Amino acid sequence: MTTTDTPRSIRIAVLAMGGEGGGVLADWIVDMGEHNGYIGQTTSVPGVAQRTGATIYYIELFPRAVAEAAGRPPVLAMMPVPGDVDIVVASELMEAGRAVQRGIVTPDRTTLIASTHRVFAMTEKIALADGRVDETALRDACRTAARRWVAFDMATLADRAGSVISAVMFGALAGSGSLPFSREAFEATIERGGVGVSASKKAFGLGHDVAQGKEPAPLPPEREKAPPKPRPPALVDEAQRIFPAAAMDIIRAGIERLVDYQDEAYAHLYIDRLKPVADFDVGRGDGSFALLTEVARHLALGMAYEDTIRVAELKIRHSRFQRVAKEVQLKDGQILTIAEFLHPRLQEIAETVPAWLGKRMLADGWLRRFVERMTQEGRIVETTSITGFLQLYAVASLKPRRRQSLRYATEQQHLDAWIAKVLDLAISDYGLALEFAECRNLVKGYGDTHERGRRSFERITGMLGRIAQQQQPARLLAELRAAALADESGGKLTETAGRLGLA
Repeated sequence: MTTTDTPRSIRIAVLAMGGEGGGVLADWIVDMGEHNGYIGQTTSVPGVAQRTGATIYYIELFPRAVAEAAGRPPVLAMMPVPGDVDIVVASELMEAGRAVQRGIVTPDRTTLIASTHRVFAMTEKIALADGRVDETALRDACRTAARRWVAFDMATLADRAGSVISAVMFGALAGSGSLPFSREAFEATIERGGVGVSASKKAFGLGHDVAQGKEPAPLPPEREKAPPKPRPPALVDEAQRIFPAAAMDIIRAGIERLVDYQDEAYAHLYIDRLKPVADFDVGRGDGSFALLTEVARHLALGMAYEDTIRVAELKIRHSRFQRVAKEVQLKDGQILTIAEFLHPRLQEIAETVPAWLGKRMLADGWLRRFVERMTQEGRIVETTSITGFLQLYAVASLKPRRRQSLRYATEQQHLDAWIAKVLDLAISDYGLALEFAECRNLVKGYGDTHERGRRSFERITGMLGRIAQQQQPARLLAELRAAALADESGGKLTETAGRLGLA
């Protein structure tokens, strides 16, 4: 018997993150095979927490009749082998890309079935700038690597059906025709599971139809009804009378963010700060209003800086508890416990209290030593307990007093100086002013991240005089900004400044 005549198992890899039902999907595939003349085996290798990787479920299905004729059971592998996998099912676009990177998707053999929605990886989230992977390049890589590429947004369909993404993935697998089983065999498998059958079959049907190029069947009107949008703050109407329409999408978002962050008076300060920039852009800009738009974007982010008050407020919001409950698929009668690891440092505590007290905390003396001793170690706070909730509620309740804090005074002074410098640069070089406006992106987060970003920003600000004297100063500033964002330690910025003769 030649190699080509040797019976071969069907080899399937499923990549899914926690809570998406990847294990259920793998069990469904094995159960379906075993009820339709196949010997099935599934193994799994858990991924890592914090979204650095998904669990890989590997399934092999071997014809039972062939094994019985040979008089011995088949030897089935426990892990996918690069270049030897028939079907890969990925619950998210990055996981599809990782399957391609691992070599288990190949153009001569593999059907790649993937959801195109994104759940950002930790490497994307922790980047100082926009660390998101180029989705177009990711799709192109998947399409090129696979023999067949079946892809659509399965998360949205799962949400519409009130189910989990694994049911949609099962439907997409059925609709792709990659397995020798009828739709009825797939649906019978779901029914044998006996849990959430109605919702799972609805999600399965949506996935099946889309995989076959059909429009998904409409759901009842009550499930399609979108929640009403909150009424925008009255300040938006005022802003529309002042600012050009080209910048209003960003300005509207800024107003809404700052009303939520502090209050309407704070959002009004935002509008007042933008007026000089708008006047300049209207009178002396190039008609794109790019400077106003970028200043509006980074000013809103800068004014809504992250402090202990904001962190505490976000962690005890009702919407957050609802989101977590949905993510873990909390059932009736189950108890949800959320434990937060918090480690505020002396600096962050001093910046939260009134300015006079914060300065005393930061000065050498008994008060500084006392606070440092109390904050040497982090602590775990259960926000779902009464004690833990009240602890964070007490911090969040300082929100009305934020304007008296040391951090507030520091941030407002810094923002005013930044806007003044932007306008000063714009008089002689609009492009350089626009690049400097975007340099505010270096200052973000809190704690060490904020301090390092602030240092890089101050270093670049100190170079502006020399940069302005060079040819193509905007390009040089953009290069320095990219270097600062590429390495938060500042080493890359130092290297680039030296190479450009600006150190």
